[in-house]
This record gives sequence, C-alpha cells and structure tokens, in this order.
Amino acid sequence: MSMEIFGASPDGQADIDAIVALVAAVEHAQQNELPEAFMELFSRRDPVWTTAHGMRLSGWETISEFTHKVLPGAMKDSTASYEVVRILFVRPDVAAVNVHQRPIDRDGRALPGVPEGRPLYVLAKQDGEWKIAAAQNTQVKGD
Repeated sequence: MSMEIFGASPDGQADIDAIVALVAAVEHAQQNELPEAFMELFSRRDPVWTTAHGMRLSGWETISEFTHKVLPGAMKDSTASYEVVRILFVRPDVAAVNVHQRPIDRDGRALPGVPEGRPLYVLAKQDGEWKIAAAQNTQVKGD
C-alpha cells in the first residue's frame, strides 16, 4: 500500500518523516506495552482519544489512566502493525493521518478473522514536535 500525501509544503519531507516516525512509535509502544512511551506521543493540550470500541477519553490524565490500566497485558497473545496510508496537511502545523492497523501474532503473522483497525490521528506540531491532539480508532467489520 502506498502512502498518499496532500497539502505538504515543498520542503515538507521532514514533517512527513516525523509523522511516520510518530506512528512507528505508537506501534512500538503498543507492541511492547509501554504506557509511558505511548503517553509521550500525546499533546498535553486537552487531547481526545476514541477507542475502537467507541469509548471517548478526554484529557491527558484520563487517557493516561486508561492506558496504564489496559495496555499492560493487552498484547500477550497478539498485537498489531501500523502503516501510514494518508497524510493530509490541514495547515503546516496540523495533519490528519490515516493508518492501516493489522492484527498480527507475536511472531508478526497476520491473524485472519480478527478485525483490522483504521485509526485517524489528528496531529499538531507543538514546539517543533508532532503530537497526537485527537484520535479515533475504528474496527473494520469486513473490507
């Protein structure tokens, strides 16, 4: 699957690379059950996270509390791979990022029959760093 980029400035490759790296950091934190590393990726400015099951979490502390409760142990049997498929630069410091999230076993093999995810991350560039300002994960019920 190739990545689509919309609205990037002519010298926007550094931002594209940083966004792809942020999504890779989400994957790493999730796969390795690292709640602190996961929370470092969020803006401290009232972020919003909606889980794949529709739970809306508002505010950094609320997201952190939830993450620290559910992430440890969540990946013991399976995990997911993350691939950036589309970046839309809404403006130079705001990007909407579509991700293809594939369930995999601990050895990296696809898990047939397990719903994939289609996260959308709204990222904001703060003090030169991209952070998750809002996110919505949606499970795919057939593709």
